Amino acid sequence: MSFLGFASYYRKHLKEFAILAKSLYRICDQQTVFEMTHERNKAYEKIRKALTEEPLLFIPDWNIPLKLYIDAFGDGLGADLNQLQIIDEKPTDGPLCYISRQLKPTEARYGASQMECLSLVWELEKLHYYLDGSALVVITDCNAMKSLLNMKTPNRHIKDHKNADVLSRWELTTTPDNPAYVPLEAEPQNPIEGINITEIEAEFFEEVREYYKQEKTFHILTSFLDKYCKDTSLVNTLEECRKNSYSEGIFHLFDGIIYHRTKHSCVMTLCNRLLINTILHKLHNSIYSGHLSEDRTLEKVKNCAWWPSWRKETFEYCHTCDKFKKANRSKGKKSGLMIHIKEPKSPWKVVHMDWVTEIPPSGDKSEILV
Repeated sequence: MSFLGFASYYRKHLKEFAILAKSLYRICDQQTVFEMTHERNKAYEKIRKALTEEPLLFIPDWNIPLKLYIDAFGDGLGADLNQLQIIDEKPTDGPLCYISRQLKPTEARYGASQMECLSLVWELEKLHYYLDGSALVVITDCNAMKSLLNMKTPNRHIKDHKNADVLSRWELTTTPDNPAYVPLEAEPQNPIEGINITEIEAEFFEEVREYYKQEKTFHILTSFLDKYCKDTSLVNTLEECRKNSYSEGIFHLFDGIIYHRTKHSCVMTLCNRLLINTILHKLHNSIYSGHLSEDRTLEKVKNCAWWPSWRKETFEYCHTCDKFKKANRSKGKKSGLMIHIKEPKSPWKVVHMDWVTEIPPSGDKSEILV
C-alpha cells in the first residue's frame, strides 16, 4: 500500500494510472488474500518504469490554447491535457497532466456514447482549475458527442428550472474564428472490409488479376461485369453455380477483382489452385493465424475469399495440418463418463474425497475438503 500511495501522489504524471494500478488495488482489501500474480508483478514494473522515465510535464502557457484528449474504455476513464509549445525552436505537443479513474459498477454498464459523455463531464470538472478562462479544444473519437453541441431541447419554464435550465439548453454558437467543433478527417477505408483482416501483399492481387485473364470462365465474367461485352449468349457457357450467381447479381467487379457478395459479406473470388492454397496457408499456417481449429479457420476464410467448394476444402486442409492434428482435443484422451455412486449403508463411510483449492476466500480460508 505504501508503494501505491507514493505512486498515486504522482498520478498526474502517469498516463492511465488507474488502469495500471487496478490489479494492485484489489489486494489492498483486508478480505482478500495477498498474492502477487504475474499480472500484478507486471503492473508493478510498469508503474515503477513510468515513474522513472519521460515524458516530463510541461508548464502551462495560458496564452496558448489547450488540448484535452479524452477516452473511455472498458476499465475506466482517462484524459491527457496537452499544449503545443515551442521547445528548442520546434513546435512540440506535450502533456500538462494526466488524469484517470476506474469505473463504478453501475457506470460499467453504460453504452459507448454514455461512457464518452461521462468521461467528458468528469474530466471537465476535474480539470476546471486549468480550463477556466482558457481556450480549449476537446479531441475524442466519439462522433455522437457532437450532438451535444447542437441540442435544441425546448426550455421548460417551470418553478424548478428557471435560468439555469435555459442556459444549459442554449445552443452553442459556432463561427469560423471560434468553431464549436472541428470535424476530424475520416481515415480512408477499403470498401471491401473482408480483405483488411489478413496480411495479404499487393502482389497477390496482381496474381489474381493475371489468373482471371488465363481462366476462360473468369475472363467472360470480367467482361460482363465490366460491361464491355454485349454477347449475352456467353453466359450459358459458364458453370452452373457461377451462372446462377451472376444471374442473381452476386458477383461484383472492383479494381479488376471479382467479389462474391452476400447479405453479410463481400469477399474476393479465387479461380486457381495456387491462389487457394496461398489463402489457406495465410489463414491457417502463417504466424498471424497459429493453426486454429477448423471452425475458426472456416470463419476467417469466409470473411476473406470464396470459391465453389471453399468450405469442404478448408476443412480437409485443416485435417492435413500436422500441428493441428497434434493440438486437436478430439484426438486426445476422452473425458470419463459419469457413473452412479452407490448409497452408503452405514455411517462414517467414505464415498469420495477431494481437495478443492483456489476458491473465492471466505474469511481467511480459500481451500476446502469435500
